[in-house]
Amino acid sequence: MSALDDFIEHTLKAYPRLERWYDPEWRSPCECAAPFRNAQGEQSILWRPFKRSEPQYQDLAGVERALEISLHPDIRTYYGSYWSGGLEAEAPEGHVSLILLWNMEDAARLVENLIGHALAKRQARSPFTVFFACTEPDAEEFLSIDNETGEVLLEKPGSRPLRVVAENLPQFLQTLVPASPEISHDANSGVSR
Repeated sequence: MSALDDFIEHTLKAYPRLERWYDPEWRSPCECAAPFRNAQGEQSILWRPFKRSEPQYQDLAGVERALEISLHPDIRTYYGSYWSGGLEAEAPEGHVSLILLWNMEDAARLVENLIGHALAKRQARSPFTVFFACTEPDAEEFLSIDNETGEVLLEKPGSRPLRVVAENLPQFLQTLVPASPEISHDANSGVSR
């Protein structure tokens, strides 16, 4: 997905030093240096989004099998193209934190979370969506992709989508401006936020 490639390129130009909390039990192909103690005395690691040689669509195959559906191609490409920590951005309507996959275990967590999300959507009689970004830290809203149409939606947990934000994911990603990354203390890329 060239829009994701472009956003990551702009992020790395604006913020060439990405740092996050280091966990020896939660390694990633995107780690690019030895662990070190940061200014606050915490174990940290430098990292960069790591482009996979070919998108790995099988990472989300468990969702497709469990729900007996096919995921929208934008979803498969988005989550299958990079190993990466979460990336911060400013959208025309406010701040967003893109959720990306740190490692294979993170992909497994995403599958579990998406299955739970799908069950909640069925109970609410809402169409299945796949979340890919969080909004402001204290807000409940998140951004998702409608699995049928590919539209980017603003949602709240347990309710129908609030509104359409963009016609598709590439269009939405093109509107983003990289924002200052914060040192992540999460144990993963944010899938279970």
